[in-house]
Amino acid sequence: MFKGYALPAPHERRPLRAMTRSHGRAGAGLTLLLLSGAMAAPAAAQPASPSEQSLPGVPQVRQQPAQGSTGGNPSPQEAAPSEDTLPASPEQRQQAPAGPADQGPEKGTGLLERDRLLGDLGGLRTKLEDKGITFGLQEQAEVFGNPTGGVRQGAIFEGALLMSLAVDTEKLVSFPGGKINVSAYQIHGRGLTANNIGNLNVTSGIEAPKTTRLFELWYEQSLADGKVTVRVGQQAADQEFITSQYGALFLNAGFGWPTLPALDLPSGGPAYPLATPGVRLKVLPNDQVSVLAGVYNGDPSDNGAGTSFRLNRGVFVIGEVQYALNGGEDATGLPGIYKIGGWYNSNNFADQRFGYDGLSLADPEGVGAPRLRRNNWSIYAVADQLVLREPGTRDQGIGVFARVMGAPGDRNLVNFFLNAGATYKGIVPGRVNDTLGLGIGFARVSDRASKLDSDTNRFSGSLFPIRRSETVLELTYQAVVTPWLTVQPDFQYVFNPGGSASNPVAPTRAVGDAAILGLRTTIVF
Repeated sequence: MFKGYALPAPHERRPLRAMTRSHGRAGAGLTLLLLSGAMAAPAAAQPASPSEQSLPGVPQVRQQPAQGSTGGNPSPQEAAPSEDTLPASPEQRQQAPAGPADQGPEKGTGLLERDRLLGDLGGLRTKLEDKGITFGLQEQAEVFGNPTGGVRQGAIFEGALLMSLAVDTEKLVSFPGGKINVSAYQIHGRGLTANNIGNLNVTSGIEAPKTTRLFELWYEQSLADGKVTVRVGQQAADQEFITSQYGALFLNAGFGWPTLPALDLPSGGPAYPLATPGVRLKVLPNDQVSVLAGVYNGDPSDNGAGTSFRLNRGVFVIGEVQYALNGGEDATGLPGIYKIGGWYNSNNFADQRFGYDGLSLADPEGVGAPRLRRNNWSIYAVADQLVLREPGTRDQGIGVFARVMGAPGDRNLVNFFLNAGATYKGIVPGRVNDTLGLGIGFARVSDRASKLDSDTNRFSGSLFPIRRSETVLELTYQAVVTPWLTVQPDFQYVFNPGGSASNPVAPTRAVGDAAILGLRTTIVF
């Protein structure tokens, strides 16, 4: 979810608050509100693509507004081999906006048994769903604080309200294979990263500037008996690409939309909170493989309240191949999902060290304007694997995940990113839907950016910190109190915030390592 926030380099110090950018998977990516589960219109039966198959033990993360992905990060979507929910995945109820997912009828009518706090609204939901119309409303609210480290210590409150509407055209107008999805959100409060710490791996997948805006607005058509789908309209790539189901449990934004594209792409790329016009194609050659490709507007910024629909800011292209291991109901082995992919952006990108005159940007004799590099790209790999299934259960056990990616160092602040971790669903006796997770994220500052810091020291005669890398550890526990309420205490520790960025309060010192405590609640209305 969420674009990263970084403290300025020594040669460009400015107030911390002025540096905030929109961010997102949630990351894993987008950890905003995963409404999809509560608001996707049922569609005609289609083959599941690898990324859509739910792995056992995936945490309860309500899939996001627009198609059903991760958030906190976003989680994979509507059931394709790799999109089936993996066993032991967390109960995906948080994360940045994703798309609609098929929720089905209410499981019970009692307050503690129903899937949504407001229930069936006197039969209104059922009547609308019978006609192919599904709506959702979800609020995520959280408190985070850093008792130690960062630029300053303190606590914040922030939240995000997600609204979505999904339409099944076959049920509504007898037009088979069509889906319409509309989602919007209202973000409130202020973020810990932007106000207190300045870490590259943003503390929360829902942290973003306060706003109310349209998020996604698209139409999807299924073809060839569901083996091909085409989606056209305003979309967020973090809802389907570079996602990890097990990583979706974590609240740090780097486990949603990864920190590398969030910092390197214009405005963080097409990810929460900024969707942009585009076209996405998905092809399912067989039960184990799915192929996804998307072409989007190259810079999602300056789209007003989400209604500008700009098409003239370059091109962002992303492709991904997904393979599902042991994904069928009759499979005897432990299931997993593996993905490889890459992206390309056609815009110009500023050199991280040199001006267009060939001199260092820190050189007082230089022009001070960076050399522009044409285009940008990255390659990545993702793995989700169940490694232990509790005997006698289908959906409890230990799942592990890893994501790794790289990009050119001359035009990017972060040129290498890795995160990995493990989740254990059902670790506490009697709490079969609760999930414990431990994860680590690592972002490496490019050599070109580090050498600019060295140049700054050489020309100024000062001893400012030199940025190298940032690491974050996260320990989290998601408790499913009722089907419509989850509570998630969280602990994070950030080593070298901003990559060892200069502290605006004491510029010759690096921002101190930060301990972070937090608590998130998610309510599905």
